[in-house]
Amino acid sequence: MAERPEPSIYSIAAHRGFADALVAGLVPRYREPDFGLARLTLLLPSSRARRTISEAFIRHAGAAGESGLLMPRMAIIGDLDLDETLGPLLDPLGASDIPPAIDPQRRLFRLAQLIGEELGEKAPGGAGLLRLAREAASTMDRLLVEGVGPEELVGDQVLDLFGSLASHWQDSLRLFATVQAKWLAELDALSMLDQAARRNRLFDHAAALWRREPPATPVIAAGVTSAAPSLANLLRVIAHMPQGAVILPDFDLTMAQATWDELGRAGAAPEPGDTPFAKDDAVTHPQYHLKLLLNRMAIRREEVQPWYRKGMTAAPPERSHAIGSLFLPPEASKSWIDLPAEKRRLSGVRLMTTANPEEEAQAIALLVREAVEQPEQRVAVVTMDRGLARRVVHHLERWNIVADDSAGRPLSATAAGRLLLVLAEVMAEDAAPVPLMALLGHPLVRGDMERGTWLRQLRRVERELRGPRMIGGLEPVRRIVAKLADSHPQAAEWFVQVEAILVPLLDLPDEAPLADLLDALVLAGEALCGEALWAREDGRSLAQFVEDLRANAREVKFTLARKEASVALRDAMEQVAVRPPYGGHARVQVFGLLESRMNRADLVICGGLNEGSWPPRGSVDSLLAPPLLRRLGVPGGDFRLGLSAHDLAGALGAPQVVLSRAERDESGPTIPSRFLLRVEALLGSLAENHRERRMVELARAMGRARPMEPHSRPAPTPTAEQRDVDISATALDRLLGDPYQFYAQKILQLSDLDALDAEPGPLWQGNAAHLILQRWHEARESDPCALLAPIMDSVLDEEGADPVTRGLWQPRLEAALRWIEEQVDGVPERKVLAVEKKGAMIYDNVRVHGRADRIDRLPDGGLAIVDYKTGSPPSAAMVEQGFALQLGILGLIAERGGFDGLAGDPESYEYWSLGRAKGENAHGFGYVEVPLKVGNKRSGVTPEEFLPLTAAKLSEAIARFVKGSDPFTARENPNYPAYDTYDQLMRLDEWIATQDGEGAA
Repeated sequence: MAERPEPSIYSIAAHRGFADALVAGLVPRYREPDFGLARLTLLLPSSRARRTISEAFIRHAGAAGESGLLMPRMAIIGDLDLDETLGPLLDPLGASDIPPAIDPQRRLFRLAQLIGEELGEKAPGGAGLLRLAREAASTMDRLLVEGVGPEELVGDQVLDLFGSLASHWQDSLRLFATVQAKWLAELDALSMLDQAARRNRLFDHAAALWRREPPATPVIAAGVTSAAPSLANLLRVIAHMPQGAVILPDFDLTMAQATWDELGRAGAAPEPGDTPFAKDDAVTHPQYHLKLLLNRMAIRREEVQPWYRKGMTAAPPERSHAIGSLFLPPEASKSWIDLPAEKRRLSGVRLMTTANPEEEAQAIALLVREAVEQPEQRVAVVTMDRGLARRVVHHLERWNIVADDSAGRPLSATAAGRLLLVLAEVMAEDAAPVPLMALLGHPLVRGDMERGTWLRQLRRVERELRGPRMIGGLEPVRRIVAKLADSHPQAAEWFVQVEAILVPLLDLPDEAPLADLLDALVLAGEALCGEALWAREDGRSLAQFVEDLRANAREVKFTLARKEASVALRDAMEQVAVRPPYGGHARVQVFGLLESRMNRADLVICGGLNEGSWPPRGSVDSLLAPPLLRRLGVPGGDFRLGLSAHDLAGALGAPQVVLSRAERDESGPTIPSRFLLRVEALLGSLAENHRERRMVELARAMGRARPMEPHSRPAPTPTAEQRDVDISATALDRLLGDPYQFYAQKILQLSDLDALDAEPGPLWQGNAAHLILQRWHEARESDPCALLAPIMDSVLDEEGADPVTRGLWQPRLEAALRWIEEQVDGVPERKVLAVEKKGAMIYDNVRVHGRADRIDRLPDGGLAIVDYKTGSPPSAAMVEQGFALQLGILGLIAERGGFDGLAGDPESYEYWSLGRAKGENAHGFGYVEVPLKVGNKRSGVTPEEFLPLTAAKLSEAIARFVKGSDPFTARENPNYPAYDTYDQLMRLDEWIATQDGEGAA
C-alpha cells in the first residue's frame, strides 16, 4: 500500500506540558462511543512514560467529571541504550523467524571469558574481566542500535583511519573486533541474537508489515525521541500510515533556519566521502537529537505541525520562545545582544544558590512544603544527584510528606544488597574484624536468637576485639568467647551459631565457580537473617538478581577468585535499581532525568545544577576512539549532554520553575552548570530579580542555633570522697600539667575505645616489646643463654600480629632487642634484679604505685631503674619542667623499700629506647638516654636533685588535688605535651580561642 504523501507528525511545545496536552488532544479525536480509547495504540518510550500518560488520562477524566474511561493500549518501544525494555506489542506480529535474544548476563560472562582468553597472562582478575566485558557489551549494543555491523570494523573506512590512531586505541580496536567476531560466531551457532540486534529485527519486521498492511486501528508514537535507525524507520512508517501519527516532545518550531543549519549534519552526509557526523556538530544542543531523528526519518522540519491542545499545567507561550533563545548554538547566540527585555524574561523561573548540598536540600524541601499548601498543586523535584534526592526525601519526612525517589537506589545501597556484599567481604578478607562486625551487626541479622540478645553478645565480643589488627579467621573471636564463657554463657551459644554459618564460607577454595560462591553466600545469608532477607522490595530484587546471576554463571561455567567476589558483586549490583513501592504523597514526586521525561507539575525544582551532575560529565567510549565512531556514523559521547539539555528545556516549560545549585560539595567548590550560566547570561541584569532568597534564608534559619555565651574553661571540683584516689607513677605528670585529664581518667574512669582492626600503634608496640623482654629475662633465670628471637616470635603469635605488621615492624624490633641482649650481656658486673616489678608506697597518706620495667644492681650496690621506650624518651628539659617524673616516682618507691625484696638506694635512672640509634651507631637500633644533667649536658636536673624535685611535685599535687580543693582545670599548664584523648570531652575548641595568653594552650 502506498504511503500517505504528507506525514502526520506533531510537536508539543515545552510550555504546553506533554502528557496533559497529549491526552487533551487524543480524547476528543479518538474516543468512540462504548469503546472509549480502547482501539487506540500508543507507543511510548519507557514504562515510566506509560505510568505518566495513565495518570494524565485519570486527571483528564476527573476534570471532565467522568466516572470511568477505557484507556488505550500502551506499549514500550524505548531505546535499549537508555536502559528501557521493548514492549510486548511487536514480538507476536508473526516474527517467529526472528531468533530469540540471549540473556544479557550470560553474554557478559561469556564475553569476560573471551577477553581473558585473548589477553592471556595480561588479563586482570575475574572482577576486572567483568568490567571489561561490561564495557565491551555496552559498545556492542551502541553499534548495534546504530545499525553498525561487525564487518564495518574491518572495512576500508576504518582501515584508512587505523594508522593515525594512538597505539592503545589500535590495541583496543583489535581486541574488541576479535572478541566481537568470536561472540557473534557463538551466537550464530546457538541460533540466538543480542537483544539490540533482535530489537532492530523486530522494528524492521513491524515497519515492513505496516507498510504493506497498515493497522485498521490508530497507532500513535508519542514522546519517542530515540534516533536509532531501525526505530526511526518504524516511526517514518507510522507517520505515513492513514491512522498513524508521531508526536515529538519539546520540538522547537520557532527556530530560525540559520540556527537549524548550525546544529550540523546530524546524520546526513551531503557529499560523497563525508561522515554523517562532523566534529563541529552541536551535539550538546537540546534539538540536535531531534534533528538526527528527522533526518533518519527522511522528514523535513517544515512538515512537523504544532499540537493543537495544551495541558492542564501549561505555562505562558512566551516561555517556549525564551527556551529557544536560551539554547542557541554559538553563532546564533550573538543575537542575545539585540534581544529586547521582553524576550529575555523568564517569568515564573527562579534561580536559587545555596552554600552546600545540605542547605540546598533543606531549601528545596521548604519550597515543596510551601507548594503543597495550595490545593491540587503538584510538585516535582528533578535531579541527577541521588544524594541530593535522598536528602530532600528525608527533610520532607519532618512534615510527614512521603516523597519516594522514583529513580530508586542501587541494589548495593539497600539493606538486603548490603548484607550479601558484607558476606562476600567477610569471605574475601578471611573474617577480618571490620567486615565481620559489620556483618554480625547488620540490621537484618539475628540468627536463632532474639535480636536484643544477639546484639548484647556481639557487643561484648566487639569490645574485646577492638585494638590492633589481628590474624584472619575466626580464631581471635574464638579466644575472646573462651574468656567470656564463664561470666557470659550465652556468648558461647552465640559463637556456635556464627561459626557454623561462616566456616563453610571461609573453607571455600581460593577460586571457585561463581554459582557455588553465590550458593554459599545465600545459605549463610538465610541462616543469619531468615525470611527477613527476602521480605521487602530490596529482598525481592536481590532474589531475582541472584537467580539471574547464578543460572547464567552455572551455564557458562564462570569461575571467580574468592577474594574478588565482593568487587564483582558490587559492580553488578550498581546496575540494578530498586524502586520503592507506590503509595507516597499524591502531589509530590522526586525524579531522575530519565523518570522526569514527559512528566509535568505546577512547580518543577531542578536541583544539583552543577557541572558533572547536570549535565553529567561527557563519556568517552573506552574501547573505540571518537574519530572512529564518527567515521562509523555513531554519535559521540557528548551526545548525552544534548539529551540532558533537552530534559532541562522540558522542565523549564512548567508554570513555576526553580533552578537550584550548591556552591560547594564534599570535594570543594563547584562549577555552575553550563545550562544555568546560559540562563543567567540570557537574563542579564534581570537575573537579580529572579533570585530565590527567601527559602535559602529560611533553610539557614532552621539550622542556625541561638547565640550562646562562650564556653568557659572546664574546671570540675569533685567532692573530697571522690578525690580520694591513688596516684600512679605515670599520672603525676598529667595531674600537674592537665588536671582535667587526670580527673576524666581516674575519677570519672573514662577511657577511649580502640578502633576495630586498628593499626598497631606505639601503645601496642610498647606492650608487645615489654612482654617479650619480660619473658626473656624470666627465661634467663633458668637458662642464661636464652635467646630473644624465639621469644619474640612466640609473643607476636599470641598477640595475633598480622603478616603486614610482622613484615614491617618485626625486623626493626628484632634489631633493637638484639642490641638490648648485647648490652645486658656486655656488662656482667651489672645484675638484673627484677623485671616488670610492681611497687607502692604511702606518701602523705596517699597510695602511690608504679611498675618498673627493669631494676638492676650496680657494681657499687646501688640500684638502676630502667624504663623501656619504643619511641623517643623524655628529655632532660622536660624533667626540669616537671613533665617526666615517672622514673623519679619509681626512685622514691625504691628509696622507701616499696619494691618487695629489693634493698638499696636508687642511683641511676635510664631510658632504653628501641628507636634508631644516635651518634656512631646511627645505622642500628637502640640507645640509652639519661634524662638528667650528667656528662656534657648543660641543662636539666642533677641526679642529687631529681628525687627531691619529684617529692616536691608529688607533695604539691597531693596537697592541691587529692587532699585539697583545687579544681581540675583543663590544660592548666599550656606547655604540657598533652594527649588529645579528652579534648572533645573538655570541649577544647569551644573555649581555647577565648583564653588569654596566660591560659591558652
